[in-house]
Amino acid sequence: MEHTALLVDWSRAQFALTALYHWLFVPLTLGLTFIVAIMETIYVKTGDEKWKTITRYWMGLLAINFAIGLATGIIMEFQFGTNWSNYSWIVGDIFGAPLAIEGLMAFFMESTFFAVMFFGWNKVSKKMHLTSTWLVAIGSNLSALWILLANGWMQHPVGMQFNPDTARNEMHNFWEILFNPNGVSKFLHTVSSGYVLASLFVIGISAWYLLKKRDTEFARRSIIVASSFGLLASMYLITTGDQSAHQVALSQPMKLASMEGLYKGKDKAGIVAFGLLNNSKEIGDKKETFDFKVEIPDALSFLAYHNTNSFVAGIDDLVYGNPKHNIMSVREKMKMGKVAVTALGEYKTYKKEHDKVHAQEALKTFQANEKYMGYGYLKKPTDAVPSVALVFYSFHTMVGLGSWFLILFIITLYYSMRNKLHTKRWIQYLALFTLPFGWVAQETGWITAEAGRQPWAIQGLLPVGMATSNVAATSVIITFGLFAILFTSLLIAEVRIMLKQIKTGPEGH
Repeated sequence: MEHTALLVDWSRAQFALTALYHWLFVPLTLGLTFIVAIMETIYVKTGDEKWKTITRYWMGLLAINFAIGLATGIIMEFQFGTNWSNYSWIVGDIFGAPLAIEGLMAFFMESTFFAVMFFGWNKVSKKMHLTSTWLVAIGSNLSALWILLANGWMQHPVGMQFNPDTARNEMHNFWEILFNPNGVSKFLHTVSSGYVLASLFVIGISAWYLLKKRDTEFARRSIIVASSFGLLASMYLITTGDQSAHQVALSQPMKLASMEGLYKGKDKAGIVAFGLLNNSKEIGDKKETFDFKVEIPDALSFLAYHNTNSFVAGIDDLVYGNPKHNIMSVREKMKMGKVAVTALGEYKTYKKEHDKVHAQEALKTFQANEKYMGYGYLKKPTDAVPSVALVFYSFHTMVGLGSWFLILFIITLYYSMRNKLHTKRWIQYLALFTLPFGWVAQETGWITAEAGRQPWAIQGLLPVGMATSNVAATSVIITFGLFAILFTSLLIAEVRIMLKQIKTGPEGH
């Protein structure tokens, strides 16, 4: 079933709205749970009551964020049934499994021990309370694991077979899905970015206390823990980012080309460190891609294939083909995809008419072209290209900010360990003003990942236009407005509550 452009656009907009709001809360939870667990461990080991006060303060802010993140997450999952029912029908057997495991195992553990962690002070033993805190941290990250494995499968579908009788993709190998390298690298990169954000959160708020010259001992201790945790997370983030880029190169070359604004493929391709895209550039023309750029030679080839001499395909190569490098054009894939779609329809018709001979012939034709069935729904070859400017600038914003965060962690840790941070007001201001950019990096990272795989709901198999529900566009528009109001209200509520708690301080808290 083909849906109107208005319905598809608004369905995408509604899901993007929900996902972007949801991701304001989730990474902070992922990282703050571990920071709180580390702080409580120090308290239990040392018996120092100041560490208990520090732990309970950050735990209070974690609780506020946890509750709001939960509300937005539930709404987002429901949209697979309301706005994306065709998607759910076609791949629900596969996509639903990780989400079900997340709810039954990870979320159950996380929410159960959260109650003990938050309300169990002085009601259970220190060791039991500490165990609960660590289980909340582990549970929240396990919850992210299953969701990100599901998302990684959308980026690189494996472990499944298409059933022509039901027109559904069915799980064939659960372990192949579980150990999907794209999903694993996405999980590791995403959770480590959450650790970085939480570290920035703790450092930024602690810097505010230093600027106000209040609760300085609390702030200093918090910064030491967060800077150490953030520095380790940042270094690991670089490693996982390298692995993620390698997986993108293998399974999503169009996304990689868009991330770097690479139109003409080349050997020894370089990475654009800074660049301004030429707005008049079109696919297939001979105009310069950049008005200005600073490039690191050979770096993209190494990042993509761990070999500086490797050829990296550009957008033009992927759209129009490159026989020299065995790259098939999108037009060829579209032709084979249309054959597959037609053959599938004929198979179902012949089977309904009990014409076994023609049904088998149609099935063989379908199976020979099945790999490119998704391309049969594209209208023109350039439909396979995402918004290059959006992906390019989002990716480079994320990388640039991530590099700055690493430097900030080194600076704050160095001066904190020397007990001089309280005298360096310029560092305190830097830490405070860097705080909101942690969320900018998070959101631009997700924009890169999700906008970069367009037009696919499932990479190479199902275009977004074929995944939506058969509902009225006006219904989606109305709910978009309602969700925008609801999520904005929740965000404002969280910020106001947190600001109140921050102004109250750790002792008053």
